[in-house]
Amino acid sequence: MNIWILLAGINAAMAVGMGAYGWHALGDTPDIRDVFMMGSQYQMWHGMALLMVGIISARFPHKSFTITGILFQAGIVLFVGTLYSFGGLMIVPVTGAAPVGGGLLILGWLILGVQGARHFKS
Repeated sequence: MNIWILLAGINAAMAVGMGAYGWHALGDTPDIRDVFMMGSQYQMWHGMALLMVGIISARFPHKSFTITGILFQAGIVLFVGTLYSFGGLMIVPVTGAAPVGGGLLILGWLILGVQGARHFKS
């Protein structure tokens, strides 16, 4: 087991969850520009995560990495898409899409961490 890959998945999942908690539980009225820019940051980080999944899955093909990629992309569309729509147009296109998308991102990180730790022995 590779503890570093496991910890990477756990920490990234926590970052998504804590970002949601901080935004909703600790924030005041958000500035629309901040919402849009948060979407950009989440898209970039998860775009890099997809790159990592692609590199890993090319070398070590396994369905868990494919599932992780699907979860990341779906999470980007739902979560980031909602942030862009709200930040740019002040419209929430589908109620509940953002939390579902965030949950998919968290699940993707957890699967990546657990499966990565199993596949990459120390």
